[in-house]
Amino acid sequence: MSLAELDFYFPFFVFFYGFLISLVCALPELLRIGEERMPEKWMQQLQAHRGLALFCLLIGSLWSLQNLLL
Repeated sequence: MSLAELDFYFPFFVFFYGFLISLVCALPELLRIGEERMPEKWMQQLQAHRGLALFCLLIGSLWSLQNLLL
């Protein structure tokens, strides 16, 4: 993989990270499943990443859009 390809795909990875973490934190059913199956410390860590996920969702979407338009 060349640097040009990595530069093109990286914003999409950032966007999908933000999308997935935001989705998991926003849906009560997924949170309930996580609370049942994961240790409490992992759930706290997941909730702590919510702000980062929203930031990645915003920046990744704008950055991906810029890559697609240029």
